[in-house]
Amino acid sequence: MKRFDIKLANLRSGSTAASDFIIADAKDADMAFGVTAPGPQAGSCRHGFNESEGCWKTLADYREQIRGVIAQDIVDIVLLSASNLEQLGMRERLFEGSAITPAARANDTSDVWAVRGGKYPTDHPSRSFRSATIDHIKYGRLVEDHRQPFSGADLGLYSITFTNHIDWDYKALSDYQDFRIEAERKGFRHFLEVFNPNVNPGIPDRKVAGFLNDHIIRTLAGVTEAGRPVFLKIPYNGPGPLEELVSYDPAMVVGILGGSAGTTLDAFQLIHDARKYGARVALFGRKINLSESPLAFIDFLRRVVDGEIAPVEAVKAYHGVLQATGVRPQRPLQQDLQLTANKMSYR
Repeated sequence: MKRFDIKLANLRSGSTAASDFIIADAKDADMAFGVTAPGPQAGSCRHGFNESEGCWKTLADYREQIRGVIAQDIVDIVLLSASNLEQLGMRERLFEGSAITPAARANDTSDVWAVRGGKYPTDHPSRSFRSATIDHIKYGRLVEDHRQPFSGADLGLYSITFTNHIDWDYKALSDYQDFRIEAERKGFRHFLEVFNPNVNPGIPDRKVAGFLNDHIIRTLAGVTEAGRPVFLKIPYNGPGPLEELVSYDPAMVVGILGGSAGTTLDAFQLIHDARKYGARVALFGRKINLSESPLAFIDFLRRVVDGEIAPVEAVKAYHGVLQATGVRPQRPLQQDLQLTANKMSYR
């Protein structure tokens, strides 16, 4: 069994142990940001493109980062686009013999289309869309027999953003129902990502967390175990809303998303607080990918979760690693020790 499956079984049996907390590295940003997904390139542009907008790492750079995370063997899940899963999982077979579970983004709703110049994430209610198919995530091609061994992944992320707009929310739920039925027939597991509304939902900000919690419970109340997500991925809207959701149904494994990069303390404090108030999973994408030293960053995330080190001390120790390895920090230590407003979405 993969480490994720062992931890998930323990959590479902009521474990609250820090060692069973699941950490995922979300390396699916190419399905949101396009060229800029791997992050900025340090120094002068190697390729000379778009110098007025900055320089960006390449797909080869991105895949090399993912290979490093897999080799490090600390995270429990690596979430990929179907195309990167094909290369790294099916062709290079990097997950064979690894304790890490591969997963793929199974849909890409319009609010994650965070392309340069695009208005989709902020100006239009989220619309459902699927680039990947279950067949291609599991096998890399269309197949008839879904009981055969798969070379890709049998786990995917499915995303919904409720907007309080009846037509788009109705369509999103209808498409989710179709996906669940297909997934059950094809032996495919999923975890459910639910964002805060990406447009004005017509309610006060203080009610958004309740709106989200109610929609999650209402949506899953009509779903039996065979079709339910293995866990949730939601924004951290504060301790109260998280505790409300976790206490309503302790059997439901709740995870939090990382949101925008922010400071190093933003990340370490977020994972610390989320675990304290009931989350059992954290999926960090940009926080890891855009850090100065992603592997060291992951190491400290795990140590914070395990209670080995407090968030503030972890930031100081992380800067010590940067100094020892000759990596220039993006921010001075005192600035990196500040908490900032953190956007809990792809925007």
